[in-house]
Amino acid sequence: MNDARDHLAAYPRLQREALLFDELDATTGTNAKVDALARYFGEAMDRDKVWVIALLSGRRPKRPVTSTLLRKWASEISGIPDWLFEASYHVVGDFAETVTHIATLKEPLTKSLQEWVRYVEELKDLPEEEKAERVKAAWSGLAGMELFVFNKIITGGFRIGVSQKVMVKGLSKATGLEEDVLAHRLMGDWNPHTTTFQELVLEENSGDADARPYPFYLAYGIEGPDGTAAGAGLKDVQALGDPREWQAEHKWDGIRGQLIVRGDRHFVWSRGEELVTDKYPEFRALAAALPKGIALDGEILAWKDGAPLPFAEMQKRIGRKTVGNKILADVPVVLKVYDLLEFEGRDIRQLPLSERRVLLERVVHAAAHPDLLLSDVLPFRTWEELVAHRETARTGAVEGIMLKRRTSTYEVGRRRGDWWKWKVDPMSIDAVLTFSMQGHGRRADLYTDHTFGLWCDGKLVTFAKAYSGLTDAEMVAVDAFVKKNTIERFGPVRQVQPQLVFEIAFEGISSSSRHKSGVAVRFPRIARWRHDKKAAEANSLDDLKALIR
Repeated sequence: MNDARDHLAAYPRLQREALLFDELDATTGTNAKVDALARYFGEAMDRDKVWVIALLSGRRPKRPVTSTLLRKWASEISGIPDWLFEASYHVVGDFAETVTHIATLKEPLTKSLQEWVRYVEELKDLPEEEKAERVKAAWSGLAGMELFVFNKIITGGFRIGVSQKVMVKGLSKATGLEEDVLAHRLMGDWNPHTTTFQELVLEENSGDADARPYPFYLAYGIEGPDGTAAGAGLKDVQALGDPREWQAEHKWDGIRGQLIVRGDRHFVWSRGEELVTDKYPEFRALAAALPKGIALDGEILAWKDGAPLPFAEMQKRIGRKTVGNKILADVPVVLKVYDLLEFEGRDIRQLPLSERRVLLERVVHAAAHPDLLLSDVLPFRTWEELVAHRETARTGAVEGIMLKRRTSTYEVGRRRGDWWKWKVDPMSIDAVLTFSMQGHGRRADLYTDHTFGLWCDGKLVTFAKAYSGLTDAEMVAVDAFVKKNTIERFGPVRQVQPQLVFEIAFEGISSSSRHKSGVAVRFPRIARWRHDKKAAEANSLDDLKALIR
C-alpha cells in the first residue's frame, strides 16, 4: 500500500481521489496534509486536479437531493429499518461514512472524479424515482473510500480539516509557485467544468502582481499563569518592560483585511487569504480617494451613525454571495486601519512601526473619506493605566487591547515578541443543561453536544449550545447522566431532567429576533461544571439581557 501511495497514477480513476481524502482525513498534522496534497497534485490527471481544488475551496455542486430522501434510500438498499439506520448514523456521526459501511458492491462502476461530479449534477432535474435509481446504482457500484468520496460529493460535506491555505501550500510544493501567487489565481469566478489546470494554476496572468496581498502579521496572546487571557494581570504586562516602548490600540472585533490599490484597480483580501472585493462595494469609492500603490491593513467593521454595530450585524454580511441594497443600507461597513504595508508602490514593512504610523496618518487625513477610519493610539504612561483601558474596553466591536513595539517591523505570520493581544475577560452566566446530542468523530459514542436554558416565568428558555470546555472525565460523567435521566427523545436529541448547572462563557452578546430567547451570544463554551448549584439557582433570561450594552 505504501508503494501505491507513492505512485497514484497506478490507481484507476476515482481511487486516486479516494486515497487522497483518506490520507487527509487520517491526520491532523498540517505537514502531512500538505505532503499528501503535493503528491496528488504532482501525479493525478489535470482534469481531476481542478475538481479537487474546486471541492476543497468551496466550489461544490449544488445539492440535488434532500437529506431525507438520501436517508430513505440508504435504509432501502441496506435492508434495515429507518430507526436502525438513524441510530447507526448517529453513532458513526457522518452520513457519508454510514452509507459506506452499509452499502454492498454489486456491479463496479468506473468513472473519473470529473465524471462523478457531472453524474451528481445531472440528478437535479430528474424525477424522484430516477434520482433514487441512479443514486442506488452509484452506491452499489462503488466501495470503500471511493464510495465515501461520492457520498461527500452528493452531500457537499467536504469537511476534512483542509483549509484553503493548506491546499495552497500543497499546490505550491507540487508546482514550485509562490503561495500568494497561487492564492490569487484560485480566487474569482472560475468554472471547474471549463477551466484547465494549466490555465488555472500554471499560467501567469497580468493580475497576479497587482492583486497580490501581503502575508498578515499575527499577535500572540498575553496569558496568565493559568494559560488564559482572563488569568493575565498587571504582572504579566509589566514583564514586557518599559511601557514607553509600546503602542496600544483597541483590538477591534470585525473582519481583518487588506485594502490594496494598484493601478486603476482595488482589491480587498481577508485574513483567510480570500479575495472579497465584491462583498464590500462601498470600498470602491474609498479606493478612488486613495493614492495608487498602497496597501492598508485594518479591520472591516459594521458601522452606523458614528459607532460600531455588534458583530452579530456583521455576520449578516459574512458568507453572502451577493450584497443587496437592503443589507448595504442596514449594515454599512468602514475600514478601521492600523497599519500601512505599501506606500507609493514600495514595500515599507521593514520600516519601524513608528514611521509606518506617521505615513498611515498622512494617508487617512489626505483621503478624508468617511469609510476610512484611523485606529486611535491609546494614551498610557504606566502599565496600570493600560490595565484600566482594558477594563473599560468592551463594546460592541472592541474585544481587548493590542500592544505593538514601536520599533517593530511588519513580519509574516505569528511571531512572539513584538506584537501582543490582550483580550477582555469573557462574560458568563450559569445555565441549566436541557438537551444533549451525541458528538462526532472520537466523541460519536458520547453525548457531548449540549443545549442550555435560563429561567423565564418559571420555565427554562434555550439560549445557547456548547460542546467544548469539559475534561474527558467530565464528558463521560455528563454522558452517563444524560443516559440515566432522559425525559424524551427527538431523533438523535435527548431531553434530560433539568438538574445540572454549568457556567457558560461567551465573547459577545446582542439582541436577536432570530432566537427564541431574544438574545444571541458569540462563541459560547462551557467554563465549568457548577457542582455547587442546584437548577433553581441558575440565572434568569433577564440576567442575561442585563449584559447587553
